[in-house]
Amino acid sequence: MQVAERDHEAFEVLLGHVLRAGVVLAAIVVAAGGAIFLARHAGESPAYSTFRGEPGDLRSIAGIVSEARTLSGRGVIQLGLLLLIATPIARVFFALVGFGREKNWMYVGISAIVLALLAYSLAGG
Repeated sequence: MQVAERDHEAFEVLLGHVLRAGVVLAAIVVAAGGAIFLARHAGESPAYSTFRGEPGDLRSIAGIVSEARTLSGRGVIQLGLLLLIATPIARVFFALVGFGREKNWMYVGISAIVLALLAYSLAGG
């Protein structure tokens, strides 16, 4: 096996580890947030006749991080969901870097376009 093939396979394994670690970390954070939320609100009766959206402080990344720091159950759950969303974005970023190291410029360009589209869509575009 040639060096380039081994490097490419090692790169693919690294990308797999990034995805796996991101999903597992997100699941752990969401589960912890769910446990916190249930510990604090288990006895409450839900009012299904009234819709209440998420509070305003859980609608921005800064607000979510702030709520998660205070160990708010909803804040920790939202942080876990942000981690889950960030996982494929991290994969695309690592792919861009890896293809750049391999000097595979066509795939660097494709990865850059995908990353730009993801950033644009997350920014509300």
